[in-house]
Amino acid sequence: VLFILNGLERLNLDFRLAGTELCCDPNEPVPPSAIVVNLLRKYLLPEASIIVTTRPSAVRRIPGKYVGRYAEICGFSDTNLQKLYFQMRLSQPGCSGEYSVGSSSGEQENLVEMLSRNLERHNQIAAACFLPSYCWLVCTTLHFLYFTRTVPPSQTLTGIYTSFLRLNFSGEVLDSTDPTNISMMKYVAKTVGKLAYEGVMSRKTCFSEDDLQQCFEVEMKTESELNLLEVFRSDVFRFFLTPCVQPGKEHTFVFTIPAMQEYLAALYVVLGEKKTLAQRVGKELSEFIGKVSEDVAVVLNIISKVLPLRFLPVLFNLLKIFPRYFSRLSGKDRDAIAHTMAEELFKEEDYYNDDVLDQINSSILGVEGPMRHPDDAPDDEVFELFPIFMGGILSRRNRAILEQLGCSIKNLAAFEIAKAMKKTVIRNSRKGLPPSELMDYLFFLHEFQNERFTAEAIHSLRTVNLSSVKMTPLKCSVLASVVGTTCHEVEELNLTSCNLDTSSLRILFPVLLRCKALHLQLNSLGSDACKEIRDLLLHDKCVVSNLRLANNPVGEQGAQYLAEALAGNRSLTHLSLLHTALGDQGAEVIAQHLAKNQHLQELNLGYNSLTDTAALHVVEVAKKHAMLDKVHLYFNDISEEGKRALHSLRMDRDGVRALVFLTAGTDVSDYWSHILNVVQKNLPFWDRERVRQHLALILQDLESSRRQTANPWRKAKFLRVESEVKKMLGKLQHGT
Repeated sequence: VLFILNGLERLNLDFRLAGTELCCDPNEPVPPSAIVVNLLRKYLLPEASIIVTTRPSAVRRIPGKYVGRYAEICGFSDTNLQKLYFQMRLSQPGCSGEYSVGSSSGEQENLVEMLSRNLERHNQIAAACFLPSYCWLVCTTLHFLYFTRTVPPSQTLTGIYTSFLRLNFSGEVLDSTDPTNISMMKYVAKTVGKLAYEGVMSRKTCFSEDDLQQCFEVEMKTESELNLLEVFRSDVFRFFLTPCVQPGKEHTFVFTIPAMQEYLAALYVVLGEKKTLAQRVGKELSEFIGKVSEDVAVVLNIISKVLPLRFLPVLFNLLKIFPRYFSRLSGKDRDAIAHTMAEELFKEEDYYNDDVLDQINSSILGVEGPMRHPDDAPDDEVFELFPIFMGGILSRRNRAILEQLGCSIKNLAAFEIAKAMKKTVIRNSRKGLPPSELMDYLFFLHEFQNERFTAEAIHSLRTVNLSSVKMTPLKCSVLASVVGTTCHEVEELNLTSCNLDTSSLRILFPVLLRCKALHLQLNSLGSDACKEIRDLLLHDKCVVSNLRLANNPVGEQGAQYLAEALAGNRSLTHLSLLHTALGDQGAEVIAQHLAKNQHLQELNLGYNSLTDTAALHVVEVAKKHAMLDKVHLYFNDISEEGKRALHSLRMDRDGVRALVFLTAGTDVSDYWSHILNVVQKNLPFWDRERVRQHLALILQDLESSRRQTANPWRKAKFLRVESEVKKMLGKLQHGT
C-alpha cells in the first residue's frame, strides 16, 4: 500500500509519546492525527510506503529518524520539458472548455514556435516557466488572447489571474500553528502587495534587499509576526519574486510574471490595505471603542443613577460619535480607491503606448523585428494593467473567489467604489481618448463586469475611434460585448487599418448595425467580407449612412455584393470605394444597380483603373439619380476625349458633379484642394510610381489650362495649385 499525505503543514502533529499514544491495530478507533503519526513512526502498517508533501517551513515537523529520503520538487529544469508542455497544452481543444473551429492547427503551431523562440532568448520568462503553474498561466493567457471568439468573452484576464491564485493557494493558511490563522493570500496581499504597489507608483520592477526589508519588516513588532515572515520567506517568497537576470542587476528581485506585480498592487489597494498612519490608528481606536461601548453604557447608566453627574451621558454620546465619524472616513477611502483607479486609467504619459492586450502578447511571445535584448530594461516601465485589474477584482465572480482565499471585499464596498467611479471615470472618458487608450478603457469595462455601470459609460461615447488598433477576435468580442450593453446609435466608428477580416465583421455585426458613419479603410477586406457588408446594409435595422471602404481589395466579385446592397439599402448616403480594384466591370455592376437606389448622395470611385466607357456610364446613371449629387472619378485611366465628354456631362445644371481633374476648362476646379487632400492622406498606401505618373499628368493639364487663359486671377490660381502638385511630386521622389 502506498499512502500519499498531501500538505503536512496543515496538520499539527505531536510525535511525543505523551502527546500521541502508540497504536498498531488498524481497527482501533483513534483521532486522524494519531493515525498519521503512527503511520510515520512505522508502528502502524510498517510494510506500507509513505510519500509526504509539505512546504519547506514544515519539513522539520517530522523527526529525521522517521524519514528515509528528502526530495525537493523544483520545476521544469529542462527547457525541452517546458516546450513539450506548451506544445501539448496549446494543441488541446481549449484550456477553459472554450474553442473555436476557426482557430487552425497552423495558428497553434505558430504560437508554440514564437513562444519557444522567446524562451530561448528571454531568460526572465524561462526562469518564470521553471514553475509548472506559471506555464499553466502562460498557456491560459494565450488561449484567452488568441481563441476567444464568443460575445461576451467567457472569461476575463483578471479572472484568469484570480483562478491561478486559487489553484495554488485555495484553503492555504500561512502557519497553522499561529493563533491569527491568517490566510496565505491575505498575507501576500498585505506584504507583497505593498511592494508591488510602491513599485507601480515609482515605476520600477526591480527591487533591492532594502526595498524588501522596508515592505516586509518595517512594521514587524512581535515574535509572532517575525515567525510569520520567516514562514513566508521560506514557503512563498520564491513563488512571487525571483532573482533578476538582467546584466548588472543580479542582486535584485523581480516579479516572476510582470503582470502579477500589477495584479497584487491592485489587490492591495482594493482591499483597503493602503492606509495612512492616521487611518490605521483611527481604525484601531474605532474597533476598540466599538467593543467596549456596550460595557461602558451599562456602567455609565448605573453610575448616573447613583450619582447626580449629568455630564456622564454626554460623555458616553461623545464616545459613540467616534465610530460613526470613522465610518464616514472609511467612505472617503472608497472615494480614494475610485480616484486612484481613474487617475491610473487615464494617465496622459501612457496615451500612445500599445493597448494592454498587445503588451501582454508581446511580454509572452516577444516583439517581431529588430529590438533591444529582451532582458534589457525598457526606457520607461508601463503599468496600464494596474487600474484594469482593480476594476476586475471588484467584479462579483472574482470577489467570490478571493473570499475563498481569505481576501474579503464586501458587496457594499464594491457598490460604493463603483458609485464613486462614475464621477471620475465616465467624465474622463468623454475627453476624447487616443485609439489604444480607448481600447484599454473598453477592456477595463469588460473586466469590471458591471453591466449597469458599463451601459452608463458607453451611452456617453458617441464616437469610437480605434484606428490602427490591431483588432484581434478577442478585442472584437470585447468591443461587441461592451457596446452591446446599450442600444443607442453610434455617430461614428473608426476601424481604419485594424487588421479586420470576415470573422471580425461577423463578431462586430450587431455593433456595425447601429453606426451612422463606418470607417473600414485599409483592412484587406475582400469579396467574402463584402458579402458580410451586403448582409449588413440589407438588414432592416441598419442605420449606416456613411461607409468608407477605401484601400481594400474589393474586386469585381466584391463590387457585385455591394451593388446588391445598394439596390436594397435605405440608409446609405455616402459610399467611398476609393482604390478598391473595381475595374470597369465592377464599376459597370455598381452603375446597373444604382438606378434602384433612392438615397445615395455621394459615390467615390477614384483610383480604380476605370476607362472612358465605364466612367461615362457611371456619370450618365448618376445624372438620372434622384439624390446623387457628387461622383469622384480622379486618378482613373481617363483619356483627353473622355475628359471632354465628362466635362460636358458634369455641369451643375445636370444635377451631378463629377470630380475628375483639377481643372474645369480654363479654370481651376472648385474641388482641387479636396482631391489633393485625398491623395496626400493615401500616399503611404498607394503605388508610388503610379501616383507619380498621375500627378505628372495632372501637372501637364494644369500648365496647359494656364496657358489657355488670359485672366491674371485664374493664372495665379493655377500657379498656386501647380506648386502644391510639385511639392507632392518632390516628396514622392525623395521617398518622404
